[in-house]
Amino acid sequence: MTERFDCHYCKESLFGKKYILKEDSPFCVQCYENLYSNTCEECKKPIGADCKDLSYKDRHWHETCFHCFQCKNSLVDKPFAAKEEHLLCTDCYSNEYSSKCNECKKTIMPGTRKMEYKGNSWHETCFICYRCQQPIGTKSFIPKDNQNFCVPCYEKQFAMQCVQCKKAITTGGVTYREQPWHKECFVCTACKKQLSGQRFTSRDEFAYCLSCFCNLYAKKCAGCTNPISGLGGTKYISFEERQWHNDCFNCKKCSLSLVGRGFLTERDDILCPECGKDI
Repeated sequence: MTERFDCHYCKESLFGKKYILKEDSPFCVQCYENLYSNTCEECKKPIGADCKDLSYKDRHWHETCFHCFQCKNSLVDKPFAAKEEHLLCTDCYSNEYSSKCNECKKTIMPGTRKMEYKGNSWHETCFICYRCQQPIGTKSFIPKDNQNFCVPCYEKQFAMQCVQCKKAITTGGVTYREQPWHKECFVCTACKKQLSGQRFTSRDEFAYCLSCFCNLYAKKCAGCTNPISGLGGTKYISFEERQWHNDCFNCKKCSLSLVGRGFLTERDDILCPECGKDI
């Protein structure tokens, strides 16, 4: 007697019929499709055993239903992108969602390199210097009047030149006597320390820090021998080619301040009237 060969589910004989093995158990085509076939996302019909089942993230399609949501072109063996559960070919996805180049107005395709600045995007080959027309790439650039310039072109066309070193000033310049300087070039004539942000004065059109100016040119106080700068409202007393700080103009004997008072002199000393009455 011949051994039976039946469908595992409906028990119908499979002799002379197509069947499908599932976990080593035979099923007739009808039972297999009813039990195990996936439903197509597009047409909502079962994907039969004689059809190719295309899947993406646990979703399934007939081969003929696997197409772009917008243009309906087949996506079989082609790159595609997903947006809000819809599948799109790269052209439709790019036209709908990709950035547009600020220069040529064309789509910047996914996977291609783009340059971004202040919310605008460019193809790498479109992001060029307005003056020399060379790609800027990842190099430094300076925007001006809605145009982008590489640093060398910007310096040639717009930047002021430092009166000291004759090179372009791109940031942080100083103006002195209506002339531009780099901060690092604007220094004391004597000690060469930077004067930017510091108090300074000048003599014969040369700039000096206060310390050097006082040491070189200021008169010396007859009392303490330190320089009298006369800057910033500093008050001093002058008498017979001698000068004193206000705080140093005191009686030699009793140290009484003589500012605004009468006084006497005895050789190089100054005395109040009381101490000088015996002279």
